[in-house]
Amino acid sequence: MTWRDLMCGEVRPEHVGQRLTLAGWADSRRDHGGLVFVDLRDRTGICQLVLNPERAPEAAKTGHAIRNEFVLRAEGEVVRRAPEAVNPNIPTGEVELQVDTLEIVSASTPLPFQLDEENVDETLRLRHRWLDLRRPRMQRNIGLRSTMVSAIRRTMESGGFLEIETPILFKPTPEGARDFIVPSRLQTGRFFALPQSPQILKQLLVIGGFDRYFQIARCFRDEDLRADRVQEITQLDVEMAFPDQEFLFTLMERMIQSAWRDCLGAELEAPFPRLTWAEADARFGSDKPDLRFELELEDATEITRDSQFGVFAGAPSVRFIRVPQAFSRAELERLEEVAKEWGAKGLAYLVWDEEGEVRSPIAKFLSEEELAHFRCDPGYSVLFAADEPAMVSRVLGALRLHLGRELELIDDEAWKWVWITDFPMFEWSEEDDRWAAVHHPFTRPAPGFEETFDTDPANALAHAYDLIGNGQELGGGSFRIHEADIQARVFSLLKLSPEKQRTKFGFLLDALAMGAPPHGGIAFGIDRMMMVLAKEPNLRDVIAFPKNQAGVDPMSGAPSEVEEEQLRELGIQLRPGVGQESAPTGR
Repeated sequence: MTWRDLMCGEVRPEHVGQRLTLAGWADSRRDHGGLVFVDLRDRTGICQLVLNPERAPEAAKTGHAIRNEFVLRAEGEVVRRAPEAVNPNIPTGEVELQVDTLEIVSASTPLPFQLDEENVDETLRLRHRWLDLRRPRMQRNIGLRSTMVSAIRRTMESGGFLEIETPILFKPTPEGARDFIVPSRLQTGRFFALPQSPQILKQLLVIGGFDRYFQIARCFRDEDLRADRVQEITQLDVEMAFPDQEFLFTLMERMIQSAWRDCLGAELEAPFPRLTWAEADARFGSDKPDLRFELELEDATEITRDSQFGVFAGAPSVRFIRVPQAFSRAELERLEEVAKEWGAKGLAYLVWDEEGEVRSPIAKFLSEEELAHFRCDPGYSVLFAADEPAMVSRVLGALRLHLGRELELIDDEAWKWVWITDFPMFEWSEEDDRWAAVHHPFTRPAPGFEETFDTDPANALAHAYDLIGNGQELGGGSFRIHEADIQARVFSLLKLSPEKQRTKFGFLLDALAMGAPPHGGIAFGIDRMMMVLAKEPNLRDVIAFPKNQAGVDPMSGAPSEVEEEQLRELGIQLRPGVGQESAPTGR
């Protein structure tokens, strides 16, 4: 028996007169009493079936029993539609299948939601993910993902990179997020960790002589979830010996160009522009700036040093944004609330009305020179932040994005890319009372900082870089430390004792001491890339089987309890009250 000769979306006028068998799902049925029309759907599209009782009475009789999402097999003749019945909106719209035999292969129970229904609750969608995946939007997203990964593999192979798999069960290492821990039955009381990334392993591969490595890797991070963050991620992982930054940047740009061309037919211009971290922070208040709109930040620290407005005069940093709108008092109050959400104590402003007059409670405290510096065209507002430099960047960067969305300044059809380079190597953690690595502890200092990074960590720069697309961090990487002594100095600065260094990273330190070549690389978030490419606001809509925001799979109910016998085999005993209730599944 032949299930199908073509996919539903492949039937074309050149098939007119041919007898074909098609199979798929009933997308819709229109019963006209005599004639029955069924849209038969599969991954490639829709083909209209015509069930005519005069031509095939048994098939027409079966057609009256069809409901949405029944699985059907139909055999018949391809014919042209009548001119008035042509559907120009679908590729198969000029033809239809006059059915001679029709089989209901599989019936469907009543559906929890219709595939064309909008605003379906996400938990309901995830609970019935197999049904949700049939929707055109999800079919498109998962199909685009496959196309994108194919383009990535072709580009990496063309650059001489070998695809090598690394273990899923590995050693717990401090890399930022919490590890997912896996108990060992054979080594009772010991635990594996699921990798947050193959960072150390890819370094070891390069040290082991595989000078160009890549992998489409699964990574796991036990962290709180957001619309753009999940616990299981897929990333393109890249590492090379004797690294050449220009070669690496060019190859990654070619990969992005290939993926966007294959998936969307979009031609991207390269090379992508570059900004240092300091430039991006100064101009956009962010290390992942969205370049699809203007609203750049400007500095007013020096011009307000002697200001009569004490908030400006006493602040370490004063910066502002010129906004092409004269905000009302109510609008300014709402903007102030946005600023306060990001840590601001308030929001100073100047509004230049349509007559060019300034409206602001702080104007009387500003000198003529200051007002001249802030003057704008009529119908503009100037919004200020005054505080520590990091706080000012955080507040104005967030306000800039908020205003870009609210004022519809963002060009949704544009693709804007930028490399960010020369990141700070370390940042101070108030919570831990120590320095922490901005990227990760294996990132080497930028040229010129090899001798001073641990004596002056506040000013040390890293040989690190990120690729930003439309305001999203899509890829990040660095050149690595290949000298055992420099790696030990970094660990010491991060307050890892020699004993902990040996316990956690002894094998890496040993490898670095046995002829490690200079090496570096980059990693791209496949899910985040897909989110940007498909213009999806939610990462879970570009992943086939994601968890919800509570880290639960509503479909299967995972994570779930295990039998007491299995816990005993693993040498695990739950504390009283732990594991007594199942996690909410959303069922």
